[in-house]
Amino acid sequence: MSGLIGVTGATGIVGGRVAALLAERGLEQRLIVRDATQAPRLAGAEVRPAADYGAGDEMRRALEGVETFFLVPGREHPDRLLQHTTAVDAAIAAGVGRIVYLSFLNASPTATFTLARQHWATEQYIRACGVASFTFLRMSMYLDFIPSMVSADGTIAGPAGDGRVAALLRSDVAAAAVAVLTSDGHDGRTYDLTGREAFTLTAAAAAMSRLSGKHIVFRNETRDEAYASRAGFGAPDWEVEGWVTSYEAIAAGELALVTDDVHRLTGREPSTLREYVAAHPESLAHVKAG
Repeated sequence: MSGLIGVTGATGIVGGRVAALLAERGLEQRLIVRDATQAPRLAGAEVRPAADYGAGDEMRRALEGVETFFLVPGREHPDRLLQHTTAVDAAIAAGVGRIVYLSFLNASPTATFTLARQHWATEQYIRACGVASFTFLRMSMYLDFIPSMVSADGTIAGPAGDGRVAALLRSDVAAAAVAVLTSDGHDGRTYDLTGREAFTLTAAAAAMSRLSGKHIVFRNETRDEAYASRAGFGAPDWEVEGWVTSYEAIAAGELALVTDDVHRLTGREPSTLREYVAAHPESLAHVKAG
């Protein structure tokens, strides 16, 4: 691949890792960020500000001269789909030839996880926008998020039942994204980025207990219990619905898919939960249960 790569989300974990890997390869890139002062300083990377994806004119100016656009989903927001479509329109207006969009596993208009429906709608918009080339990277739940699901008293609580999730590290997502961004042969492709094993949250709790020496358990909640237990966080209804339905998507089997797409793209196996927690014991430092 040749041409300037535009990267969003460079102040976050996935986008930041993508930017760092591209810099290590000596590739020219443009980091499109809300706050230029927070952008990483990387060799071969220029920085262009845009207030958010919904700032169409700013996004268009930031994308001028970009050949490949890596679109990381915007922050959770009631207007996130509109922000995505505005960013896509800006890319087309700027002459971008290729869009690589970071989507979500089993994105569909009827997905149990409500935010996955936004990803499906974004995919459909990209398909219809007239861009010369596009690729969708449908990621599973983040593996390095699993330990943070454990409360201080050692409980993972949610309506996930005995469903399984093939979660993967954000660093594995980034490595797969860079592989697609820097090679040909991905036009019109959809990749399902998953971990190499699917596990229940009961099994995850048991594994984290063994590795940390702390008492960690999974408690299956009903839907009503899940909404009630999250009512005190002060989050808007649509956000709480996203939290609860992410567990319900596990229960429905919508996150159990295991593929070898990460290995095929990167040449390496994605990490397991046991490997991650063993290497990062600090991920469970917040748990006080003995």
